[in-house]
Amino acid sequence: MDPRARRKLGKSGVDVTIIGFGGGPLGELNAKIDHDVAVGTVEAAYDGGMTLFDTSPFYGHGKSEHVVGSVLNQKPRGSFVLSTKVGRYLVPPIEKPLDRTPYVGGLDFNHVFDYTRDGTLRSIDQSMARLGISSIDCLCIHDVDVWTHGTREIYEEKFKETMDGAYRVLDDLRSQGIVRAIGVGINEVDICMEFVAAGDFDFFLLAGRYTLLEQGALSDFLPLCEEREIGIMLGGPYNSGILATGAVEGARYNYAPAPVDIRKKVQRIEAVCARHDVPLAAAALQFPLGHPSVSSMIPGAVSPDQVERNMKLMAHEIPQDLWVELKQERLILSESPTPN
Repeated sequence: MDPRARRKLGKSGVDVTIIGFGGGPLGELNAKIDHDVAVGTVEAAYDGGMTLFDTSPFYGHGKSEHVVGSVLNQKPRGSFVLSTKVGRYLVPPIEKPLDRTPYVGGLDFNHVFDYTRDGTLRSIDQSMARLGISSIDCLCIHDVDVWTHGTREIYEEKFKETMDGAYRVLDDLRSQGIVRAIGVGINEVDICMEFVAAGDFDFFLLAGRYTLLEQGALSDFLPLCEEREIGIMLGGPYNSGILATGAVEGARYNYAPAPVDIRKKVQRIEAVCARHDVPLAAAALQFPLGHPSVSSMIPGAVSPDQVERNMKLMAHEIPQDLWVELKQERLILSESPTPN
């Protein structure tokens, strides 16, 4: 697949390359990153032809936005699509001790969850200042789910706060033409369905729930997206590691060490890929794009070499027989649409 090919992001009309840049790892989740290397990574993505850049205040408590913005604010504004998120703002560690959890690095700020109108506007203003860019193409409501907030009760409180606050702000900005597309970024398919029912969204940033390893979004959520012309930015295409590294010792799945059953399934997928001379990571990166609602894959990277590798994996030719065999072996759902 041509990494520079473009698709529309749902009904928004925003053009994005089928592979974009995920800024999460630049927040220094697992290890600190030299500043020049981080900047070079974003430069490599831009120079390689990626046009979609996604980041968030949460990633490294401002670090990812700071790095992404330091590159993009030197580029022609019409040459890239910028996506960031609302739902948190940052404060200096005055009233509470510094807590960058789960990041090992990042900037010296604490984050505050706030999905109200005022909190959302504060978050947008802070993001523009860190980015050094006075316009944002895509705004995404971040982490309104049970996984993040711990209980269904707390989630429901946050959901109401979101629809009364953040959603109305984003919808108003879209209606004025200030923002081109609005969406929601979460890891849980059932929560996505609740947001689809509650509001008018252009896209969802779905992380890890429609991959070569699991297709939980295929039965209900993705058909609904297709019906309503909702685009998908697909984060976590490697399921946070294992579909990039393979089922090696210490491989990670959903931000934790992969359990035995997951490792065994990945080993079987790897064996099929090997028979067709296809890298596992190439199959993982290309498979979701078979669905018409998936607009762009946004894997993360922490070095220029990783950016180049992702581009080459997207361009790797994959025979149709690979997808056929994966279905025959019941390693992907038989009804999964596959790239052609």
